[in-house]
Amino acid sequence: MHTRAKGNIAEERGCAYLRNHGYRVIDRNVYNRFGEIDIIAMRDNVLHFVEVKSAMSYEQAVNNITASKLQKLNRTIQTYLQQKRLNLDYCIDALIVTDSGIEHIENITL
Repeated sequence: MHTRAKGNIAEERGCAYLRNHGYRVIDRNVYNRFGEIDIIAMRDNVLHFVEVKSAMSYEQAVNNITASKLQKLNRTIQTYLQQKRLNLDYCIDALIVTDSGIEHIENITL
């Protein structure tokens, strides 16, 4: 299976997980000149910009969230907020998707 197809499956699982935990999925695969936001969801009036990482193991997936990845994601988020004229509280979350399950890490920073 191709990497993109695996990513799509992980994102589908991630959206189902978020919905089951009280989030409303607003958008997916949002692109701008700085990068991509995998999932944008809302819960309790807070926007959650969700990075989905999948791999064979938790460690392998979580290690793919680097400082440069977060910087790029931050620029992408700021552009999204400006384009949509949004002034809401937000955080960056990660969903680590493995064959054994999904781990949700809220409000990630490095």
